[in-house]
Amino acid sequence: MNKLLRIVSYILVAAVASCVTLAMCQNTPKTEPSDWSKLDELKQLVEEKFIDETDDVTLLDGAAAGLVDSLPDRWSYYIPASSYAAHEEQMNNSYVGIGITIVVRDDGLLDVTQVNPDSPALQAGMMPGDVLSEVEGVSVAELGLEGTKNAIRGKAGTSVNITVIREEEPLSMTVTRQTINTVVASGEMLEGNVGLVKIVNFDSRCASESIAAIEQLLEQGATSLIFDVRFNPGGYKHELVQLLDYLLPEGTLFCSEDYTGVTYIDESDPEYLDMPMAVLVNGESYSAAEFFAAALDEYDAAVVVGEPTTGKGYFQNTFQLSDGSAVGLSVGKYFTPKGVSLEGVGITPEISVTVDAETATRIYSGLLAPEEDSQMQAAVKALISQ
Repeated sequence: MNKLLRIVSYILVAAVASCVTLAMCQNTPKTEPSDWSKLDELKQLVEEKFIDETDDVTLLDGAAAGLVDSLPDRWSYYIPASSYAAHEEQMNNSYVGIGITIVVRDDGLLDVTQVNPDSPALQAGMMPGDVLSEVEGVSVAELGLEGTKNAIRGKAGTSVNITVIREEEPLSMTVTRQTINTVVASGEMLEGNVGLVKIVNFDSRCASESIAAIEQLLEQGATSLIFDVRFNPGGYKHELVQLLDYLLPEGTLFCSEDYTGVTYIDESDPEYLDMPMAVLVNGESYSAAEFFAAALDEYDAAVVVGEPTTGKGYFQNTFQLSDGSAVGLSVGKYFTPKGVSLEGVGITPEISVTVDAETATRIYSGLLAPEEDSQMQAAVKALISQ
């Protein structure tokens, strides 16, 4: 712990230096050996003289986060020990809960927009359109969105008391928590025999669920495909490469270079899906999501529709520290099949269609029907015209 504290000393020193207004200058004699770091001195000073309460965990988390934030890289991040389990759940696309999707309303209550099939919530009688009002007798307006999620989640096999409003009447139910596998990719048939594949992220099970959704749509008669990776934050390289290998002909799929200078190249086999395709992207498509669109575009396999993407070209490895916290550290760069870095550049769609903030929110929440989605309709039109 002391080693890490010494490493990040300048972060907290800078923070203190910005708050000297009304402070009195005072020379504090050193009480420890001269090889102490600035942070050692500052930590002792805080412990002895700070007027309010604090603790070592909070100080160390702040210092560690400050160190990572100071890197000339916007993609590295610090994970406190208290958040590491949630991070693992996200990467595994599974969590212990009741299986609902909720969206904040103007009055602070929460709309239940989706109830997962075979979920504890569905078994307890919860329905899409219900308004979540209380968890364990506490108003969700008081808890807030994150507080409500934390209150609903817990250990598998335990129960949580939920109150919803349905047709203006309160309805209480007890729901037993269980492990929920979130849906990573889903398919839907649109007009003109266009199949839509919505990909939420490229974490665990992305490739298998995406391929399953594609094959189901083909069985239903789809003659072209749209991949929706708007608001997709990316994920694992192996999931991305497996899906691209299924879609693209023989050739280079992914190029990367790590911090040691070693380069890696992933290749596709000759088998591929030969049909018209389009990819929907926006400013919240980054990492594997925008790379997915770039690879399909460079192979002339799909038309890209929507808004410019974020522009991410570094990949991260997660390193867990001794106290249970972790650092997602950028350790290499990646390049498209043609050797292009997306860092700071992203992708400019061939068909540009912008939407306002309200429409974007509805897309993100899954509340905008495909026929009302101008970006979706532009992609459909482009495919049908082929």
